[in-house]
Amino acid sequence: MFCLGGGLAHARRFFPDIPFVKFFTLTPIFFLGGFLAAQMPAPAPSPSATPDETSLAPTWETQKQARTYLLSIPAPRGQITDRNGNPLAQTRISNNLAIEFPTPLKFTDRQVLDFAHQQIAIAKGILGRKIEVPDDQILKHYRNRGVLPLDIALDLWPNEIELFKKSQQPNLILHPVYLRFYQNGFLAGHILGYAGKNGKEPDKPIENNDLLWPETEGREGIEATFNEQLTGRMGQMNISIDATGKKISEKVAIPPVPGQTVVTTLDADLQRLCEQVLSKSAKRGAIVIVDPNDGDILAMASWPVFNPNSFVPTISEQAFEALKNDPEDPLLPRAYRSAYPPGSTFKVVVGIAALQSGAISLHEEFDCPAAFSIGNLVMHNWKKEDSGKLDFHEALEQSCDTWFYQVGIKTGAQPIIDWALKCGFGAKTGIPLRSEAEGRIPNDDYMLKVYHRKILSGDIANFSIGQGDVLVTPLQMAQAMAAIGNGGTFYKLRLVKQVQGLDNQIITPYDVRIKYDLDVNGATMAELKKAMVDVVSGGSGTAHKAGVDNVAIAGKTGTAQWGPKKKERNAAWFVGFAPADKPKYAFAAVYEGEIGVSTHGGEYAAPMMGKIMRELFKDQSKPKKKSKAKKEEEPTPDPNANAD
Repeated sequence: MFCLGGGLAHARRFFPDIPFVKFFTLTPIFFLGGFLAAQMPAPAPSPSATPDETSLAPTWETQKQARTYLLSIPAPRGQITDRNGNPLAQTRISNNLAIEFPTPLKFTDRQVLDFAHQQIAIAKGILGRKIEVPDDQILKHYRNRGVLPLDIALDLWPNEIELFKKSQQPNLILHPVYLRFYQNGFLAGHILGYAGKNGKEPDKPIENNDLLWPETEGREGIEATFNEQLTGRMGQMNISIDATGKKISEKVAIPPVPGQTVVTTLDADLQRLCEQVLSKSAKRGAIVIVDPNDGDILAMASWPVFNPNSFVPTISEQAFEALKNDPEDPLLPRAYRSAYPPGSTFKVVVGIAALQSGAISLHEEFDCPAAFSIGNLVMHNWKKEDSGKLDFHEALEQSCDTWFYQVGIKTGAQPIIDWALKCGFGAKTGIPLRSEAEGRIPNDDYMLKVYHRKILSGDIANFSIGQGDVLVTPLQMAQAMAAIGNGGTFYKLRLVKQVQGLDNQIITPYDVRIKYDLDVNGATMAELKKAMVDVVSGGSGTAHKAGVDNVAIAGKTGTAQWGPKKKERNAAWFVGFAPADKPKYAFAAVYEGEIGVSTHGGEYAAPMMGKIMRELFKDQSKPKKKSKAKKEEEPTPDPNANAD
């Protein structure tokens, strides 16, 4: 076994004896044809002419028995790589142990079974593994496809291959086939998806152009979306049978050609970091990191995740049911297929809508009481005490709910809806993955359909703190933060950079694309960024646990009630960008709380992003060496960090 098209140290940990080929260096010697040819006997020499020429005269029986089968060799699937060329999905050659029946095929059924049982017993003794092949399968194969090997043990490990080679069995062979291989295990499982067999093992009588084994097709993720590009060009094997029914030659006439390479925008190291942080900090959640300067998705992690290798070559019904019925739902890509109420992170959008519509001015102040009445409805702030009069900057920093109730109602529903849509909420981002959630920004039509009324003031107040019927995905939130972080340029998110051939030539480029500019007033944008920096580092901020020394992180926390009343949980958010002045990363992190457990963005989501940011900026955040002559006291961190 070894991988086609590249390998990494991660793969070597699992397959230390497998030789790997460098990225983008496929050559014909690594085609399966070379291996098949090595396993095959040399063609029998042409018989010498004899004095009795009549013995060579063609007969009806000769024409009936002699034939050549032209069989198709499935091609290896192309690679999927990260942005730096590190392989995320490859094809490897797997060796099955197979019985090779003697030809001509003249065994009775009893002889077939006796021969097969004997070979299976020998194989068990060599490999030390359980091997069971039903008798009806053995007989069907012998009758219909006996000139081809019968696989009895799949995907041998390197040590098993060595044991077999030492045994030198005449009627057992190594039968090489292609298998998909995800050398990083769980890494980016939801994004890559998986590839599975397209049909069962062939067992009908051999016909020309039959596949030697089932082709593999993408079933989820990038494997499915780019299945056509990843599928290579089939090869051809010729098998010749003489007049007596004896197999006289096997030859790879046309080697298969691997599929094209799909180069993603992901950074494998950053994706791994995000998944590690989620695994240690949350039972369920998601983290998305985007480059705000071009819209590239650098990491899109959902937790828990599944291992795509579980589907190779097939997954048992029992194992698949276990994945489907797991209460933590590891098959769900929460980053782009789950939508949550955004909580107070949505106050960023409400603030922009209020300021851009002229409903309020930048330094206009409103009260921040502990509670606010709307008709007979009393709505509360997350703080129990009155915080006095606040302007936009102070209200966002402190995340004052009652301030945003008032400002939201004064602004009105339509400007909030318009700006939410402009920031990318309520619509799919368009990444090339199936079933992306579009989220929801409620309008009058929605309210009439669901509640049989239009939007009321209480609804607007609820929407203004990201509650009610507002739903967004982590991917949409990272997209919005990217546009705000870069000053207003709204890029189309990009998950795939290009598709390229074996010669490294780009076949299909996916260029960076600007969709539009948010066109937010410069003063508004500047104040918004300052307020978001103070959310992390200000005295009244709610996200101190996301702070990084010597780096200004701009962020916003959020906590939202989510799910049906009897099973209500909190969705805890932290979103933003860094560094604040010239951002390299825009991000969104969501933590799914437990039923009935109070979970706040500042206490759960912010620390996750803090770990990631401190790793990304570890060189900048190292404290500078102090002069021995002028030793200063370290400032004491503010212990009164608020949680949103």
